[in-house]
Amino acid sequence: MTPDTRPDDTSPRTPAAAWQRLREGNARFVSGESLHPNQDASRRQSVAGGQNPFAVIFGCSDSRLAAEIIFDLGLGDAFVVRTAGQVIDDAVLGSIEYSVANLGTPLIMVLGHDSCGAVTAAHDVAGSGQMPRGFQRDLIERIMPSVLETQRSGHQDVNAAVVEHTKQTASRLMEQSRVIADAVSNGDVAVVGVFYHLEDGEAELVHGHGTWLPGR
Repeated sequence: MTPDTRPDDTSPRTPAAAWQRLREGNARFVSGESLHPNQDASRRQSVAGGQNPFAVIFGCSDSRLAAEIIFDLGLGDAFVVRTAGQVIDDAVLGSIEYSVANLGTPLIMVLGHDSCGAVTAAHDVAGSGQMPRGFQRDLIERIMPSVLETQRSGHQDVNAAVVEHTKQTASRLMEQSRVIADAVSNGDVAVVGVFYHLEDGEAELVHGHGTWLPGR
């Protein structure tokens, strides 16, 4: 793939600045004061020739977890990848690598949430031993290590399993991708794990990798 970046002096270009922008946007969303930035015709036209996202947001496909809304973002701000239960596969890794290597995106966020249906399904399978049919089995198998680790630690709560799965997924991105691992090692990129609370809208930091680690 070839780069399609565009200059944008207002876009954060460091992990710390990117995280700060996301924190500020989420705070506005929680308080009901969203600005809906970069969503007008002028922005649409300015990004038509290329993109310069400041964050990769790899999150669950849940309909209540729309990244651009909960972080008060607009066109060209975030490179968003979503699967049920934020489960990694080769396409996910390739997509995130593209944003890091070709677009220079400085922050990767793994975004989980409470009451996750995919993690709940894996939790139920751990108890019953009854796997679902079809390709859902693949989701369950990839989430199951997090569920089992949580249970070994003495926790039976689904949300504890979501947090563990978010942490493991963030670590696995670097374990499986040399591109991502090198970018983190060089200090160009940070990887954070975030747990989203459906009821109040807060995005809580639960994990981080990189020479810069955000404050809570």
